[in-house]
Amino acid sequence: MTSMADTLMIQGTSSDCGKSTLVGALCAIAARAGLRVAPFKPQNMSLNSAVTVDGGEIGRAQAWQALAAGIAPEIDMNPVLLKPNSDIGAQVIVHGKARGNLDAREYHAYKPVAMRAVLESFERLRAKTDLVLVEGAGSPAEVNLREGDIANMGFAQAVDCPVVLAADIDRGGVFAQILGTLACLDDAERARVKGVIVNKFRGDVALLKPGIDWVEARSGKTVFGVVPFVPGLWIDAEDMLPTAKSAFGAREHMLRVVVPALPRISNHTDFDPLRAHPQVDFRYVRAGEPLPAADLVVLPGSKSVQRDLSWLRANGWEAYLRRHLRYGGKLIGVCGGMQMLGRELRDPLGLESNAACEHGFALLDFVTTLEPEKRLLNAAGTLLMDGGVPVRGYEIHMGATDGPALARPAMKLLDGDDERAEGVVSEDGQILATYLHGLFDSPDACQALLRWAGLDDAERIDHDARRLASIDRLADSVSANVDMDALWRLIE
Repeated sequence: MTSMADTLMIQGTSSDCGKSTLVGALCAIAARAGLRVAPFKPQNMSLNSAVTVDGGEIGRAQAWQALAAGIAPEIDMNPVLLKPNSDIGAQVIVHGKARGNLDAREYHAYKPVAMRAVLESFERLRAKTDLVLVEGAGSPAEVNLREGDIANMGFAQAVDCPVVLAADIDRGGVFAQILGTLACLDDAERARVKGVIVNKFRGDVALLKPGIDWVEARSGKTVFGVVPFVPGLWIDAEDMLPTAKSAFGAREHMLRVVVPALPRISNHTDFDPLRAHPQVDFRYVRAGEPLPAADLVVLPGSKSVQRDLSWLRANGWEAYLRRHLRYGGKLIGVCGGMQMLGRELRDPLGLESNAACEHGFALLDFVTTLEPEKRLLNAAGTLLMDGGVPVRGYEIHMGATDGPALARPAMKLLDGDDERAEGVVSEDGQILATYLHGLFDSPDACQALLRWAGLDDAERIDHDARRLASIDRLADSVSANVDMDALWRLIE
């Protein structure tokens, strides 16, 4: 393949070093300059996904990067998505559609097929843009994954693009990260790395200057800049669950919201608007932690609903939920969380587990049957609260749910010119269940749901505006602290 001078790849010295944020910032900077720019991640492993305009599924990081670039997300931005459903296996999504479940060895054998899909998507993006900004996965220093690599240097070599390393100084040992990563590469790969961006710095950069000079001399690589840690960003996490501790009881008159941190939790970005709301005291509860009193409990989505249902029972959540409802608390189930609230979870084809049927919490009168075809849909309509308020979001699920409880829908959504009922509200009004992810992103819907949960004076917060403001802040910081002229010269 010929050299692609209009392609730049950001690889990392580790996972969670800021590759996604740097690519998003560069997308925004390039878009400001009038370039047609698109993000691209050859292979992503994440349980946080988004539905694209062309009806496929990609990682959420690429969706918000597309927002930064000023374009709609599409399947070619993340041609291979792995959604882990066990410690050694994952659902494999290629060009937006699930192809089946593979364990690690099976996927390794599948990589040549995956690489063809990656290159097809890259070529399509390349043909209609001025610049493609590529994000690696994990680190190229993972030598055990070098054979058949499609996520880092294997892709960079296939399209002959320059690479810049992102290094996370916040976790410590940044100079060892840089030199160690370079030492793990072969000569050709090392030559492909044109420089480094140090990310998440706190403090006086002048004190870092001797270290920067030292690492440039030892590595022969340019440090293009040192990007400071930018607090208070609200952009979608690629995968990792937020680690910030709760501030329960810190202020009066706050709505207490609790979400169980399921082992296979998916699309936890649903709850970012709640975490950021100034009147909400939000907490993820992990295994072994006490189950606190709450006004609202939300059961999140799950990549393995039956297994996570068993985890909830083992950690005391079934009795907790019944007590919570008995004392007047409110409960929401989203996607997999909705399925858990019914009478039964049926999996006759063994799509997620070996159990053909698992009893749910039986808090709502319906049964869910898992089916091989995944429903992928962006949707909008009306939440049937406060006289009806706008709501929008997306559906990503494999289950079909049926039962008497569905006669009391939570919302009406549009399918073209037709309207359909979606979700459930319990007879006593304490439980709401829905397949719609992202329902808290809608300002009016979020406000109505918080009022329903007991926060009478809930403020209306526009999370989309906050996300866009975060992208602008991030782009401004990268522009001010990275030698952009030197960076762009790599792709002239």
